[in-house]
Amino acid sequence: MSGFSTTPKRFIILLAVFSIAMAFLEAVVVIYLRELYYPEGFAFPLKFLSPEFMAIEYAREIATLVMLFAVAAIAARNFTGKFIALLICFGLWDLFYYLWLKVLLDWPPSLFTWDILFLIPVVWIGPVLAPVLSAITMLLLAGLLIYFQDQNGTANLILREWALLLSGAFLVFCTFIWDSSRIILEGKFFSTLWNFGIHPEFLDQATQFVPTQFHWGVFSLGELLMLAAMGLLIRRVARSA
Repeated sequence: MSGFSTTPKRFIILLAVFSIAMAFLEAVVVIYLRELYYPEGFAFPLKFLSPEFMAIEYAREIATLVMLFAVAAIAARNFTGKFIALLICFGLWDLFYYLWLKVLLDWPPSLFTWDILFLIPVVWIGPVLAPVLSAITMLLLAGLLIYFQDQNGTANLILREWALLLSGAFLVFCTFIWDSSRIILEGKFFSTLWNFGIHPEFLDQATQFVPTQFHWGVFSLGELLMLAAMGLLIRRVARSA
């Protein structure tokens, strides 16, 4: 497979080993954080973290992204191969993160349990099922691209497929940041984007907020757009075979 730096099987195995180990490390860090801030068990509303600790958390999440992108960059020789590697790493990391939490902490109690997903640029929240479905979608796309590249020597996405894929990903992203962004926009707490949320009124609202409704309709539309992009890819490759 010309786009990868090793054989397809070895490529997938090595990325899986890295992603599963990284997911374990992430789960352990979260267990420590919950023991410190949520000893009675994690639940909304959120508890306030100091600016210094929030800065460290932001840095940790940035470091996580750097690790994922760095591994993807060295795993393949061309853009498509690097993109596939990123999808595999991100998807497996997300799935096994929740699997490790379940094994080590018996959490979440349900796939519909709400969780903090990310902090950058604002807090991402949603039921566990949502990031799990997103991770499965990433792995499905990665699998298709690997299969087509192995069969045909190429699996580059074209403009309309990219447009559908990115539009769908953007809608999914919007569902995750919906509530946090609404609090910031309605209260005009724009300074919280660069001073780690230190605004008295913002803190008051954020530490009382309990999510109750996820925008599954918007999320589903985003997923459908990404699946449509995969459908177009399958049809295009099949026609050219």
